[in-house]
Amino acid sequence: MNWEAFRKEIRNCTVCPLHLTRKHALPGEGNIHARIFMIAQAPGPVEDQSGSMFTGPSGPHLDHLLAIAELDREQIYITNLIKCFLPKCRRPSRNEINACSPYLLRELEAVNPELIVPLGFHATRFLLMHWNLPRPERKKFHFLFGKVFHAGRYSVYPLRHPTALLFDPLKKPVMEENYRNLGEFIDKYLEE
Repeated sequence: MNWEAFRKEIRNCTVCPLHLTRKHALPGEGNIHARIFMIAQAPGPVEDQSGSMFTGPSGPHLDHLLAIAELDREQIYITNLIKCFLPKCRRPSRNEINACSPYLLRELEAVNPELIVPLGFHATRFLLMHWNLPRPERKKFHFLFGKVFHAGRYSVYPLRHPTALLFDPLKKPVMEENYRNLGEFIDKYLEE
């Protein structure tokens, strides 16, 4: 895959109406040979302005949680399910997910990681639906976070999105433990 052409295709996307309200469509960032592939939901308002991933308030939380897992951004490839800012930071619609998900699947195929780490409900639900795996009802979805499952050739390790700490700081100990366990899983199963 020609990465620069692919990134340009994403930046110039007009497939859905979100292109009318965004400043930047954000292609994924990081190591294109990564063994770990993270999927967030969508760029926030700061990311939309800057054109870079996790430059807003959740960025320091992500960096802190990655450090607990003994990872940094240079070791991973990180992307979004939705490539454009969602006005009013709302949830993505099914049509928006359907419009953007082919980009995500192409990124996944090209990077070909060993481990996929979806961050939050929407990224995790998309993967479960894509692979026709059972999905718990929304109010029980949190039980999936921090638990590994397998889908085809991938291990999948869903985690809460770092943004959760902005709204509920009391989740920090549980999230830190989940990211610590992610690091242990990587050490045990992915180390060469």
